[in-house]
Amino acid sequence: MTEIIGYITENEEISVRAKCVLLEVNRSTVYYEPVGESDENLAVMRLMDEHFLDHPTHGVLQMQDYLFLCMFIVNPKGYAGCFD
Repeated sequence: MTEIIGYITENEEISVRAKCVLLEVNRSTVYYEPVGESDENLAVMRLMDEHFLDHPTHGVLQMQDYLFLCMFIVNPKGYAGCFD
């Protein structure tokens, strides 16, 4: 995909819209800049990974309980915050 975006931004003779139509690419992919994970989210994911490797049979609720014990407030749909 980055190769196609290179074709779109190099030549200035036609508009970005026309280039995207010709290459059948959404314009949003040209302007999209990925955002990295926050340090806090990486810490939660690291804890989850370590716990899962030690307890591979635990499910969602057990993982939620473990993270709660580690002072992270989570729900099955995602991260909600941490205790202050």
